[in-house]
Amino acid sequence: MTPCATTLAFVESPVQLLNVLEWAYAYGTHPPGGTPLLDGVPSQAARTAGRTGLRSGGRRGASVAGTPRAAGGLRIVVLPPTDPMSRGQLRRMAALARDEGYEVRWQEARGSRLAPVRALAALTRDVRAAARIVVGDPFSRYVQLLLTLIRAEELVVVDDGTATMEFAAQTARGERLVRWHRIGRGGAAGRLGELAYAPVSSAARRRFTPAPGTGRRVEVFTSMPVTVHGSMTLRVNDFAWTRARFGPPRLTRGTDLVGTSLVETGVVDAAGYLDAVRALTVRHGATRYFAHRRESAEKLRVLSGATGLEIVRPDLPLELTARRGPIGRTVVSFPSTVVHTLPYALTGTGVTVAVCDVDPAWLAGTASPRAQGFLAGVTETARDVRRIRARTLHTAG
Repeated sequence: MTPCATTLAFVESPVQLLNVLEWAYAYGTHPPGGTPLLDGVPSQAARTAGRTGLRSGGRRGASVAGTPRAAGGLRIVVLPPTDPMSRGQLRRMAALARDEGYEVRWQEARGSRLAPVRALAALTRDVRAAARIVVGDPFSRYVQLLLTLIRAEELVVVDDGTATMEFAAQTARGERLVRWHRIGRGGAAGRLGELAYAPVSSAARRRFTPAPGTGRRVEVFTSMPVTVHGSMTLRVNDFAWTRARFGPPRLTRGTDLVGTSLVETGVVDAAGYLDAVRALTVRHGATRYFAHRRESAEKLRVLSGATGLEIVRPDLPLELTARRGPIGRTVVSFPSTVVHTLPYALTGTGVTVAVCDVDPAWLAGTASPRAQGFLAGVTETARDVRRIRARTLHTAG
């Protein structure tokens, strides 16, 4: 039987797994002797991309051989979602983590009624034995349930994108943990579900904000502009592992656009988003569109037909895809995580990152009342980026 790890990390998305690797590198738990991984990532066939005629990003290469081990006392548990694109990226990231020498456990916790119960039973022993717990999504109900089992004195929260900003703000105010785009939504059924889940959610909130003198510690490892409070500590994620292992990239002469899932999450109207992408394409001479893993195939078909953009489905998080290259000399995004992370990952490469704010007219009727303010905050706090005002796009072309 594999001995219990000193540090146990739970991730549910490719970006979370990337940021666990960044945390391990910054903390010094990475195995010695790592070498740049330029072509050593095994490419997974993107079946969804194949069916829709979309191209999968990244270069093919042979996996580096090696036996997984709990390097530096870290074991990573992947709790994969059900959508194929996320699972494909997670498998690629898991291969990278194993190549770094870490033990990675793939644990299904979704997809059937019994899957969560079986996963909880399989993980309980390791959760109780771990001295440190690292989580990638403090809003995850499954992670919050696992937190009721832990005995660890130290808890680390690594980035799950811009949600980290809302996590820090909500815990500072003592509010329940709710994703920013769901605040004010859900209806009667949603409120009943929240009421039933309230004891677990409250316990998680207390665990994330321990009172001074308890001996418990909470660290936030982030690229986002957050202010910690109480007994929390802050460590900046500057993507040192990514820069050490990948690139520098070859630059193209064109501009690349970065897609978002704001339409899929009900924040932005599909027609308004299409108009904005079309205007950015014309104004900046964009040629490629890096799709978010949650963007629907039908939406991407429409975008490609209306703009002529080449749609790329990256098979790794964009920070790694951009660092490996090729990448445009200018990368334009709407308010999202990458306007905070790409300036770190692409430091010294000569790439300009630009962010286009969201016009209030683009917001969907289903958008949370918090949406506009939150998105504006994502834009205004981004460092080392060029800003594009949405109201100027209508003069393009």
